[in-house]
Amino acid sequence: MNNRVHQGHFARKRFGQNFLNDQFVIDSIVSAIHPQPGESVVEIGPGLGALTLPVAAKMDRMTVIELDRDLAARLETHPQLQNKLTIHQQDAMKFNFAQLAEQEGQALRVFGNLPYNISTPLMFHLFSYTQAIRDMHFMLQKEVVNRLVAGHNSKTYGRLTVMAQYYCNVIPVLEVPPTAFTPVPKVDSAVVRLVPHTTLPHPVGDVRVLSRITTQAFNQRRKTVRNSLGNLFSVEQLIELGIDPTMRAENISVAQYCKLANWLSEHPQQQESEESL
Repeated sequence: MNNRVHQGHFARKRFGQNFLNDQFVIDSIVSAIHPQPGESVVEIGPGLGALTLPVAAKMDRMTVIELDRDLAARLETHPQLQNKLTIHQQDAMKFNFAQLAEQEGQALRVFGNLPYNISTPLMFHLFSYTQAIRDMHFMLQKEVVNRLVAGHNSKTYGRLTVMAQYYCNVIPVLEVPPTAFTPVPKVDSAVVRLVPHTTLPHPVGDVRVLSRITTQAFNQRRKTVRNSLGNLFSVEQLIELGIDPTMRAENISVAQYCKLANWLSEHPQQQESEESL
């Protein structure tokens, strides 16, 4: 158990806590974020403050969201941070980022070393607030970053790829070895920058339809789309939309998924026939 203690705090498995302690990596991340005074900066999961301290040093104030009550209490009494932080001791998955952006009067710059166990659902939560967010910098499992940046026709391309690239320009920043953390995780990590598109390259009428199509296609990724999406589109409709019915989920580009979603939104009877199955 002793190897799990860092600065007097036990890393909690249920929160997926791994604390960053490599100064070179910390400096590289802060440099990538490049925070400026007057900006509205929000950190998710500040933990022991490895990134919070150097970012706060460049700011008059910043916001942090921390689920762990003990860590939030430590930040409240931290001599260098207590006067700079607005602390929300709550679950980031339930946080209203649009409300905060409205209070701040500007788009948010969000960053964090995200716990592996919630990184994907948390990003989906943040995608629903992209109009309130200027950019995001996240430390994630390297495998997740590979999925975010993947192109179609790749094994790592999936639903997360499509939804992330629909909303954001995705840029890998740096790779981080397990030794940069305490306790040392069993996986490699990487930092990624997500910049919400000011104008969506492939706008969709109803993003819920895009979400549903991608879920259905990737849940059956070994099947051809004529089978995985057969209850939504006939072979003729797929061909008409420029989709080869013998392709699999990973072969369809973000633009093509958006085209499918818009067609389905314009033909609600197709969705009704799906729901009656």
